[in-house]
Amino acid sequence: MEIAELKAIIEGLLFASGDEGITVKQLKGILNISEETVSHLIEELKYEYERIDRGIMIMESNEVLHLTTKPEHSEYYKKLLEVPQSSRMSQAALETLAIIAYRQPITKTEIEELRGVKSDRPVQTLVARSLIEEIGRKESIGRPILYGTSKDFLTYFGLTSLEELPPLPETGESEDVNQEADLFFERFNEELELDNE
Repeated sequence: MEIAELKAIIEGLLFASGDEGITVKQLKGILNISEETVSHLIEELKYEYERIDRGIMIMESNEVLHLTTKPEHSEYYKKLLEVPQSSRMSQAALETLAIIAYRQPITKTEIEELRGVKSDRPVQTLVARSLIEEIGRKESIGRPILYGTSKDFLTYFGLTSLEELPPLPETGESEDVNQEADLFFERFNEELELDNE
């Protein structure tokens, strides 16, 4: 295999490994080449990334390699994070988020029972926006995924903990609970839309 192709594969593996990163030993095993060759290719990539026209670099921490952005460009990344992501969430996504926030941990089937409709799409949307995440598996037939809110959920809604969610009325009616929760999330959704204008 050509050196250029090996470097491209290493670059892709570094990207795909995300926050967890990858070790030289893992790269050696995946590529079936010597550790020395992997180290040499990493050094070449590091050198290439040092050029001013490149926006990424390889960082090594505790023998784990990470592909990361250059610190000298941090002001631009901060601006990106300050720009709100796409505007409003759909009503279905808001309902689903409210149910998960108040009833977590909860499975998709349980969400669908409360909403009375399929919830594949809203769950996918919320996972894609990092507002909810898989937090385990339920000890039942099929071991369905349990969902809960993420740290990004708290940040998105300006909360420091789930205890800051507005209390729901003391009632057994799940419809009332859902309506109250929907109002809370809709308020934030509208505020975000105003901020985007």
